[in-house]
Amino acid sequence: MLDQPYLLLIAAPLFWGGNVVAAKMVVGQLDPILLLASRCLAATLVILPFAWPYLRADWAVVRRHWPLLMAYGAVGYALFNVFLYMGLKTTTGVNSAVEQAALPMLILGANFIIFRVRANGLQIFGVLAAIFGVLLTATHGNPAQLLTFDLNIGDGLVILACLTYTAYTLALRFRPPMHIMSFMGVSFAGAAVTGLVMLALFGGGLGQFATLAEAPPTVWAVIAYVAVFPSMFSQVAYARGVEILGANRAAPSHNLIPVFGTLGSVLILGERLEAYHFLAAAIIIGGIVLAEWAARRYRRQPA
Repeated sequence: MLDQPYLLLIAAPLFWGGNVVAAKMVVGQLDPILLLASRCLAATLVILPFAWPYLRADWAVVRRHWPLLMAYGAVGYALFNVFLYMGLKTTTGVNSAVEQAALPMLILGANFIIFRVRANGLQIFGVLAAIFGVLLTATHGNPAQLLTFDLNIGDGLVILACLTYTAYTLALRFRPPMHIMSFMGVSFAGAAVTGLVMLALFGGGLGQFATLAEAPPTVWAVIAYVAVFPSMFSQVAYARGVEILGANRAAPSHNLIPVFGTLGSVLILGERLEAYHFLAAAIIIGGIVLAEWAARRYRRQPA
């Protein structure tokens, strides 16, 4: 499985789409920072027993690079999710989906500006087609709704989340050579430390964990889900996918997040599935396939 980049880059957005649905389920019941801290701490405790044998083997590398490894977790896991969770309190699902659709273009643009990694015309067209499919989903089949786009603090926080994840994706090229489980173990620890610090400073203190004792089962189910699937499985899958294919080729997979988020909304939140969902899904998948085909075709061309 860890050697199948396309399966990995489908699994990652599948679980991330569920992350948005899960967070919406507990809006008003659970503070975003407490959700973030609970998620990161639980994910770290779950993954460490599995990562420990690999950490022992990679300990020399971990000792040399632990600040960088911890920073991956602080930025890619903790900051991204706390901005997203806070944004979902005050912005609409439409706006959130539109803003997250910007991730591939942010990654492509940042790669070009910072690392001079070029994208060919067909690759860019494929990404744009996929983004159009996302917009079709986000606007319920009526892209004209974008003309009334209203940016508020929630939209700004979701965009900030996208920027932090762009930085994380680009920084993965500097990941020290080590087993993926070693990388996740240390970076998750960095996310947990960051989450605890944010809770202590901005979330009412570490005593807020005590309030979970009276939380309804839905809150505990959401914490369990986000701690295991979007945290562990998605991050492992995405990091490995980027390692195999590179950031530019992995970036279009983010366009699947709103599609899977929509399916989760239908199955879990009881929302209706409309005809435009199927059309948008076809456009998004077609755009991703085109972008990937163009990248492979470009690499095969003689210099």
